[in-house]
Amino acid sequence: MNKAQSTLLPDGRRLHLQHGPCDLIVEAFGDQVEVQKTYEQASERFSIVLDELVPELQHLRKPAAFDFDGVIAKRMSAAIRPHEDCFVTPMVSVAGAIADEILAVMIAGRRLERAYVNNGGDIALYLYEEASFEIGLVATTNPPTMAGKVSVSNQDHVRGVATSGRHGRSLSMGIADAVTVLADTAASADVAATLIANAIDLSGHPSISRSPAYKIDPDSDLGDKLVTVEVGHLTHVETLTALKAGCSVADTMVQNNQIVAAALCLNGDVLIAGEMPCNDVIKEERKLLYA
Repeated sequence: MNKAQSTLLPDGRRLHLQHGPCDLIVEAFGDQVEVQKTYEQASERFSIVLDELVPELQHLRKPAAFDFDGVIAKRMSAAIRPHEDCFVTPMVSVAGAIADEILAVMIAGRRLERAYVNNGGDIALYLYEEASFEIGLVATTNPPTMAGKVSVSNQDHVRGVATSGRHGRSLSMGIADAVTVLADTAASADVAATLIANAIDLSGHPSISRSPAYKIDPDSDLGDKLVTVEVGHLTHVETLTALKAGCSVADTMVQNNQIVAAALCLNGDVLIAGEMPCNDVIKEERKLLYA
């Protein structure tokens, strides 16, 4: 495998970190010298991420707790622990856990206004004092469209954002176009988004085609579990029924303090679980809220 690559993008502001399946965009805001040191720390840590993860992949793909050695693997294991009553493996949180780890290392000892690590849509955030980030709520991932946006400030308990759905990088057992979750870490958001997206479903519906996961991806941690291949026509009532099934799961996660909020999207309809920070900026004209 090629070595990890660390490249400043043409805009001169963002850092691109790439190695195998890991593809991250990093940006820090503050004094130029501090930002430079931040990027050096991020690059150094990223250079060994895959070397750290690969030896533990066998156990990371199993739906059970395990005493992992690597820091990122430990983050992954901790993220799934609240959800061990359902089928879930540490791999479901890998993108978010990597984002969390890179962010933690890059800001250590640095003085920054704010920073983020975006690992393919799973995002870890750092906010200092009055800093804030504007976060897009994904309606569809293919093609990418937005259902609206929220503003996350330092006072909010949100340091991780993740989006999942049947059009994303990973296989899904549900039919969601997209689920965007806000949580205290990117790893926690990553797990929750996947599980909520899985729950947005209509079991046995004739318009939904499925296949064992291993036939699509032989390395998938889902094995012979059925994943969604194609979704045909659904009525508006069917769409809302599927969304409400996912919203029930999301509401439970909110009540258990596992996530802050979630936006669940299917066929142009959106349900919101929890309280979105500054949710008045969500586009009301799209009639998003059905709760």
